[in-house]
Amino acid sequence: MSFTEKETYDPMCLKTKIVYVLSLFLIGLSTKSYAINPEKYVVNQASAENFPLVSKGKTASILVSDKDFEGVLKVTGHLENDIFKVSDLHPKRIKKIAEAEDFVVIIGTLGKSEIIDQLVKKGKIDAAQLRGKWEKFTTQIVENPFKGIKKALVIAGSDKRGTIYGIYDLSNQIGVSPWYFWADVPVKKQSELHVLPGIHSQGEPKVKYRGIFINDEAPALSGWAFEKLGGFNSKFYDKVFELILRMKGNYLWPAMWGRMFYVEDPQNAVLADKYGIVMGTSHHEPLTRAHAEWGKSNGKWDFSTNSESLVQFWKDGIKRMGNKETIVTVGMRGDGDEPMTEGTAIELLENIVKTQRNIIAEVTKKPAEETPQMWALYKEVQDYYDKGMRVPDDVTLLLCDDNWGNIRKLPELNAKTRKGGYGIYYHFDYVGGPRNYKWINTNQIERVWEQMDLAYQYGVDKIWIVNVGDIKPMEFPTEFFLDIAWNPEKFNAGNLDHYYRNCAKENFGNQFSEEIAEILKLYTKYNARRKPELLDAATYSITNYNEADRVVADYQKLAEKAHLINEKLQPEYKDAFYQLVLFPVLASSNLNELYVAAAKNQLYAEQGNAAANLYAEKVKTLFEKDAELTNFYHTKLADGKWNHMMAQTHIGYDNWQQPDKNVIPKTKLVYYDTTSNPAVTAEGSKEVYDSKSTKTIVLPDLNSLENNATYVEVSNRGVKSFQFRIENKNDWILFSFSKGTVAFEKRIAIRIDWKKAPKGITNCQFTILADDKRHKVELKINNIDSDKIKGFVENNGYISIESKNYSNAINSEVVKWTIIPNLGKTDSGITIKPSNIQTIAVSGQSPRLEYDVHFFSKGKVKVHAYFSPTINFKFGEGLKYGIGFDSEKPQIMNLNADSSEKSWAASVAANIKIITSTHQIENSGNHVLKIYAIDPALVLQKIVIETEDGKVLDSYLGPPESFKK
Repeated sequence: MSFTEKETYDPMCLKTKIVYVLSLFLIGLSTKSYAINPEKYVVNQASAENFPLVSKGKTASILVSDKDFEGVLKVTGHLENDIFKVSDLHPKRIKKIAEAEDFVVIIGTLGKSEIIDQLVKKGKIDAAQLRGKWEKFTTQIVENPFKGIKKALVIAGSDKRGTIYGIYDLSNQIGVSPWYFWADVPVKKQSELHVLPGIHSQGEPKVKYRGIFINDEAPALSGWAFEKLGGFNSKFYDKVFELILRMKGNYLWPAMWGRMFYVEDPQNAVLADKYGIVMGTSHHEPLTRAHAEWGKSNGKWDFSTNSESLVQFWKDGIKRMGNKETIVTVGMRGDGDEPMTEGTAIELLENIVKTQRNIIAEVTKKPAEETPQMWALYKEVQDYYDKGMRVPDDVTLLLCDDNWGNIRKLPELNAKTRKGGYGIYYHFDYVGGPRNYKWINTNQIERVWEQMDLAYQYGVDKIWIVNVGDIKPMEFPTEFFLDIAWNPEKFNAGNLDHYYRNCAKENFGNQFSEEIAEILKLYTKYNARRKPELLDAATYSITNYNEADRVVADYQKLAEKAHLINEKLQPEYKDAFYQLVLFPVLASSNLNELYVAAAKNQLYAEQGNAAANLYAEKVKTLFEKDAELTNFYHTKLADGKWNHMMAQTHIGYDNWQQPDKNVIPKTKLVYYDTTSNPAVTAEGSKEVYDSKSTKTIVLPDLNSLENNATYVEVSNRGVKSFQFRIENKNDWILFSFSKGTVAFEKRIAIRIDWKKAPKGITNCQFTILADDKRHKVELKINNIDSDKIKGFVENNGYISIESKNYSNAINSEVVKWTIIPNLGKTDSGITIKPSNIQTIAVSGQSPRLEYDVHFFSKGKVKVHAYFSPTINFKFGEGLKYGIGFDSEKPQIMNLNADSSEKSWAASVAANIKIITSTHQIENSGNHVLKIYAIDPALVLQKIVIETEDGKVLDSYLGPPESFKK
């Protein structure tokens, strides 16, 4: 009995069925879109049922109790300003019910506002919807709430932030973006604003604390903040707090490198408390003390030798905290965010945490467990946890990614519930190995969703915080992160595409929404392939698969689209468009073209090709263009509002740390002959065939199914132009040029007329005459009878497959194969969902993917499976999958078999992990490759089957997808 015929069942695979893919999205995926405001309740049409917020040149007055929270009163002022921005009418603020008449917006917090409490007593609003809830608001129309008032729009909150979210929610509904200041998103003028009936609410957040970490903030954000606002003071944080709350976040780790939130401006903490922002400090700053506060006079940052100074230092931090809402960081790292000791000194760290909790209890005069705390398992601190160190149950365990967006650790599925729960510290920006990345947005929301959805499914819902660097230019992923944190259950692989469109629609007044969404989706995809700081001239292949030229062309297409949109946009949207779309596209496109030009210069210089000098000049031009784009951002954009903001260096890295300034790539000049000096090169090779060469030039194979082309390049290594021509006896070989004059270089595309070409495999030749030198060229073609072929077809020693293009997907009752569109270096990713499942034992009934393939060869083949660089987040030896052909017993492969630092660095730098298995194919013809699900969270992007050693050419993205019949 073959493997596939065994009647072996696993508890996780009770029943299977084959799903034939008819569309991109798999069964069970909703395509409804969710953003900050998934359903609009403000319209421009009046009706008897609606509430007239702004109508016929008048605006409803606003009634709010003076006894409500200061933050509510402050944010009510923001609403008044927002209504004015939209309508040019400023609503009147009233404080007493007796002052109200006709149409009134009533704002208040349950239990804090006597106005709201009176509405509850009168049965006008239902307190049960708010009482005891966390950060919930309701917005509803109430008829005749009090004498003299015809209709009221009542925004009621369960607590301070609930009310504030309700206010900002209405602001968003009338068209004021959270990014009106930070990205200059304009406010569309409207003369009629009417609120629809019904109870409008977004419920309670699924994640309790949702925030951002301002980090690595010099020179960009710091330069801007000191020039425009005088530093990281309350003027600066007023803008930050407002931004966070408008996006329904509630938590902040403040700027920390050389910064002191509580010291630089004592009003910082006062303002945070007023707004209701929960303050914290970063993973290595215990008990609310900024690391910059620890001066040399305090002695060594070492608890073993200087505990007395540290204890006093920490006590002062808790005293200063007072009753302000704070999540206190416990634990300790070494001085300057470094490891505290060599190895894991568990007893020492346990004693530190015990001491810190005693300080908390002593200073606050209440049990330590009544003060929220978190312990960050960052970098080497996770080793303490893995080796058995534990903290009290009320302390939140803040789990972390690897600084590159890949989660390192999650709770076990059967873990005991912890009172403090679990959190995640995630990164959109990082300083450290294998390379800093701070300059531009390189974060795909698809990967963010996939990893954070994984965390949520494993019960991580107490804290989500993300390192956003300088805030700008991480606007788009930051908003997405906070959106998904509010309710992860509303996001899935099927509606992420809609998020791009909603973002484009909301920020650019419904102009070119589809086109802008596509640009956002693709520029982040392209940038995620490799961080700009990691790019160099060797990243993309100049000679193989036309890779470098395709990369540049893809970016240039985006740049052209962005330019066209910018020309047609209404003028008031152009500043926002430049920041959110045009600059990242133009700058990223320019940088990639710069490095490809440098690569061509180096290649042509090695070959003695005169074109090297043209590319040396091009490198200089593109380097200058980078500076010009940055200068425009700093001095022209929004009249210089954002000076310094794009000052992060990004060209010329040669180690993990940034260069002091951008460094132009090295180039070489060719000093060539005064006469003509012809040379020929071919696709897939750097070898130069000149007047001294006697070798035959061999081109890549061509077949009739792919109907693709190859090329040769005839170049000049001298000053004087020369003539070339091609001698060819086969009229079915077609050339873009068969003769001509070469001054610098000429690429000759070579195609086949398959209707005339002989059937089957044919080895053919033609000759290139360059000046007086004859170069013989060999080409192998295969004019295939496709009647018996099924699936992806072998050519040039490989079969390349994008993972989403499977033939069959076999699901179980427990898991389904789920395509994550756009998550991949070249196309999409595929994984199993849900993620919170135990390991699946491989059997004949296992969930699996099947790929039909056709081999012309037989014997040993290698399968290179390209996965997102997911880390083993579970206890155990790694995340696994099965693989085999036909009825072959699957090989069990471990994604994390090599967990070395070197392997990790290579995989995150390339944003891919390639696992190779070897198989024996006994006969040519049709076969089925099968990928078996074992562990969750493996995201398969691409498969390359190598059928001949050495025929898969070096490239960064892998060979393009093979023909499929």
